[in-house]
Amino acid sequence: MKPFILPVVLALFGAGAGAGAGIFFKSTTEVSEELITNPCGDAPETAATTPVEELEPGAPRDFARLNNQFIIPVVEDGRVTSLVVMSLQLEVRPGRTESVFTVEPKLRDGFLQDMFNHANIGGFSGNFTTGSNMRRLRNELLQTARRIIGDDVTDVLITDIVRQDA
Repeated sequence: MKPFILPVVLALFGAGAGAGAGIFFKSTTEVSEELITNPCGDAPETAATTPVEELEPGAPRDFARLNNQFIIPVVEDGRVTSLVVMSLQLEVRPGRTESVFTVEPKLRDGFLQDMFNHANIGGFSGNFTTGSNMRRLRNELLQTARRIIGDDVTDVLITDIVRQDA
């Protein structure tokens, strides 16, 4: 029973810390006109699938580092068998990092849902760092980021990923 308690406590602590940081670091800048007219921040269905104009190699870009790590429990047979800890950065068009931090709580929620879905289909089991597996996860995260923020996001970077088996 004790090996089960530590992962659950860590997951709850991580979720609480993330929520607390989101509230603490909540931006006090003006809300964009789009968020006023569309408070949920949902973009039309086509926004997530519309190809975004890629930045040319060497073109200036900014990176928005999400403040806290993501902690994802991996559940097998009704038990937490491991925890995956990830850090993310978003590549955005120059001068658009503030748009990331303005909606960071909504981004974290969407990213966590994508990561939980990835874990539920076995994406963090076995050799979870294969190129195709990581590419699939990045694509899901990028679609979520574009749905929430829009075309200012050009890529999602997984800067750290660790799996701790129970």
